[in-house]
Parts: sequence; structure tokens; C-alpha cells
Amino acid sequence: MYGILVTLLFINTLALIAVVLLQAGKSAGLSGAISGGAEHMFGKQKARGMDGILHRITIVLGILFMVITFLLGYIV
Repeated sequence: MYGILVTLLFINTLALIAVVLLQAGKSAGLSGAISGGAEHMFGKQKARGMDGILHRITIVLGILFMVITFLLGYIV
């Protein structure tokens, strides 16, 4: 069981890194930091297309990463 979880964690980690690197940058310098604060305050429009898909995949992979890590910590 331990070996399977470590293998899944390794694959999940590589996939999470790849998906994050595929995403486009949302801000550019100081002006992006200011507009990023406004997005949090007034709400952000839903991303469409590939950006939305990559965003959802990132969330799922992040949750899986946490769950597998907690399971490994519980086993060891």
C-alpha cells in the first residue's frame, strides 16, 4: 500500500507541476498586483476555454496531493 501511494504521489506531483506551468500568467508587475486585488474584491469572471479547464485540473490535483500526503502520513 505504501509503495502504491508513493507512486501515485510522484505522478500527481509531476502532473501538478506540468499543469501549473501550462497556465498563462494572470498579472504583469505592479499593475497586475493592483488589478489582482480588485478581482478579489469585485469577483472574478469565470475563465473560459483552456484556462478554465487547467484551473479546475489544478484544483483537483492539489486536493489529491493533500489527500495522498495525509494518507502517507497516517500510514507511516
